[in-house]
Amino acid sequence: MPAVTNGAAGEALVRTVRANAVVFGRHDEATLEQFRDVAARAERAALMADGHVGYIMPIGGVAAYDGKVSVAGVGFDIACGNAAIRTDLALPSIAPHLDEIADTIAETISFGLGRTNRAPDAPVDHPLFSDPAWDAIPADRSAREALREKAREQLGTVGGGNHYVDLFADEEDRVWVGVHFGSRGLGFAIASGFMALASGARWGERVRETEALLDLGSDLGERYWALMHLAGAYAYAGREWVARKVVSLLGAREVQLVHNHHNFAWKEIHGGRELIVVRKGATPAFPGQLSFIGGSMGDIAVIAQGKVTDDPMVRRLQEQALFSTVHGAGRLMSRTEARGRPGGKRRKAVSGKITRPMMESWLKERGILLRGGDVDEAPQVYRRLSDVLAAQGDTIEILHTLRPIVVVMAGPDVRDPYKD
Repeated sequence: MPAVTNGAAGEALVRTVRANAVVFGRHDEATLEQFRDVAARAERAALMADGHVGYIMPIGGVAAYDGKVSVAGVGFDIACGNAAIRTDLALPSIAPHLDEIADTIAETISFGLGRTNRAPDAPVDHPLFSDPAWDAIPADRSAREALREKAREQLGTVGGGNHYVDLFADEEDRVWVGVHFGSRGLGFAIASGFMALASGARWGERVRETEALLDLGSDLGERYWALMHLAGAYAYAGREWVARKVVSLLGAREVQLVHNHHNFAWKEIHGGRELIVVRKGATPAFPGQLSFIGGSMGDIAVIAQGKVTDDPMVRRLQEQALFSTVHGAGRLMSRTEARGRPGGKRRKAVSGKITRPMMESWLKERGILLRGGDVDEAPQVYRRLSDVLAAQGDTIEILHTLRPIVVVMAGPDVRDPYKD
């Protein structure tokens, strides 16, 4: 494998692993092997510096296809992404009330898997529920209506795992609300259903995870594309409702909204060709394009934009990255490594590396209030966001650095069946 090159543009760590594929940052061999496998079927591919092993395609992976979309590449949590709202509040105005604010967020917003909205103003009558795309679900009418009703009940709920609602303060002590989650059970059902159909099984059957490359000129590909976009609209509506709900709980006014998917596919022009660009845990970063990128519960987040530049070295890096960047800090250890696992008849017990006191000590030192959360999401489980951003070089520029003040997540009793 070629040696790592420190580019003149910033601190970029980028190397070529195939003629059509580049890697930013440093990764374990399992992640690189998974990435090479995906790149072998793609026109072009790139792995962001926060990458780690996922289902079929690594998290942090970007792959461009000619007229095809990868179901596994988009992932089970279709349209997972981030939204951030800058409010008109300054931190000193709410600092005495942060405990009360944290409790109110946890009590008002629904966290956890399979949960339904408990807020009376949840957007259950959103126009997306009348979208003709629902008819693209390749199942009978009762199955379609059951999924639509489940989606209606879950719209505006956050889920579990690494999904969150946070309050941040920027370099001027302005208060931001940030959220991270996706399309909930709707996206999971779409991904699972099309994997089944691509494997020759029926919609609703459980099959082993496969890449499921669908030709967009086929009936199956057209249906998936329509439903992927429906899940995207659903995720956008949910994130914006939750973020704005928290702004209203603060008694604040919205000043700026920054919103982006990082599990999705887009039709884009690269090298003069239209390609289908699949990003799985990677953020679009075209010059001037804004994004909100989170770290971990105990790390910074940033508001960034794709760098606008005439520097040919930076432009080359941006092109190699398929105009993408990281979506977060990236895991250093699996959930099982972090929290451990009891033994059973057919499996060995695993001792967890992270304890609740370790996690709480980290947060206390930095003055961060936590509601919910578990050790598999502790700061020690993740890389530092500043390190992975540096490895991407000058492809993006940081507009605001946000430090977490309040973090609200699903509690430790929640396990997430909606896979990354």
